[in-house]
Amino acid sequence: MPDNTSQPPPPDHSSWENGWTPDSSRAPGTRRLWLAGALALTTIAVCATAIVITDKQSDDTPRTKAATDPSSIGADGPGLLSFASPSKQDTPTPDAHTPAATKSPSASATAAEHSSTPSAKAPAPSKSASSHGGSSSSGGSSSSSSAWKSVRSVNYPDRYWQVSGDYVKLNPAGSTAARRASTFKVVKGLAKSSCYSFTTADGSYLRHRNFILRAERNDGSSLFKQDATFCPRTSSYSGAVMLESVNYPGRYLRHQNFRLELDQYQNSSLYRADSAFRLVAGLS
Repeated sequence: MPDNTSQPPPPDHSSWENGWTPDSSRAPGTRRLWLAGALALTTIAVCATAIVITDKQSDDTPRTKAATDPSSIGADGPGLLSFASPSKQDTPTPDAHTPAATKSPSASATAAEHSSTPSAKAPAPSKSASSHGGSSSSGGSSSSSSAWKSVRSVNYPDRYWQVSGDYVKLNPAGSTAARRASTFKVVKGLAKSSCYSFTTADGSYLRHRNFILRAERNDGSSLFKQDATFCPRTSSYSGAVMLESVNYPGRYLRHQNFRLELDQYQNSSLYRADSAFRLVAGLS
């Protein structure tokens, strides 16, 4: 009987012939499994990241709205504070409701300005004479334009204008004669009615000549009238005035070495004190 027993196929020697040897250390299809696993992990990571970002955006949106729009607070339910949104049409401009006082220079700046430069506006003659120790007013009326006054220094309050020889000096007025020489009639300015002229008991006028104040008779000339006219200006000292020459604007009467002179304005405390005077009741 013939032997029909199947025989195993003969070994394939082609792999040995081309030098390739099958890898018998791992099971077939392992590389595909690794690739599929890596793709699945990547997909999961992307999905998780997208979910986290979406949740964060949804959480941040109400906060941003609440921070930028006050009217949104309380819109989601009861128990939360709500604020009316600001009106854009009724919003005033920065200066719309600013008081006029805040737009003008401050009080301290105004005081500094008065202390550094005299006022350009001359007050009218005083309505009434002040007391011997009080300050004088710089308002004016015709009844006081011929009042008898004495002129007292601010920084030497025991000294007054006094006719002494050819000049007007700043002296004490202890004697009767000194008090009489320190008393003048204040009249309307010879060259300008809103300003002052000073006359003595014998009818002389106080006028500046060579910028020095002296008592002289009125010669009727235009120059004399201007030299004898002085305009009161605001002083940095309360109740005091500065007297500016009508024909030499910027020059004021001041005392130097106790003699009255017409000196150019200086922005110094000494000048302001030397040129500040109070018109008080006549001493005689």
